Amino acid sequence: MESHENLLAGPPPTLLPDHSEAREMLEAGTKAADVAARFPAYAAAWATLADDYFAAGHAVTSYAFARTGYHRGLDQLRRAGWKGHGPIPWEHEPNRGFLRCLYALSRAAQAIGEKDEAERCAQFLRDSSTTAADVLIHAP
Repeated sequence: MESHENLLAGPPPTLLPDHSEAREMLEAGTKAADVAARFPAYAAAWATLADDYFAAGHAVTSYAFARTGYHRGLDQLRRAGWKGHGPIPWEHEPNRGFLRCLYALSRAAQAIGEKDEAERCAQFLRDSSTTAADVLIHAP
């Protein structure tokens, strides 16, 4: 019996590789700025910086950190085979840094009055992972 690929299915999920050394440093309490300086492609460090600065009332700085992590994450997604659309599952832990940056970029854009960008990023997040959107939008 022959097996045929489903031509109507969407693209497969994109799964980013784990950056274990950077992840372990961040988990061990190393400052996010130090992790980002040593591993500038590690989106989770940028997401942490974006979150910290947003919580401290610095939306513009948060925006800059989120945008940096977002672009570094896009580079990694493309290297992992992503073609500009398709699922980026929250359930795959290495994807979370990018998804967190995407959310942080939407949140900071909204805070600085960039409504169109905020909406585009929020839609991109929902299109990439409904789980991520649910988790991040409703996080405390």
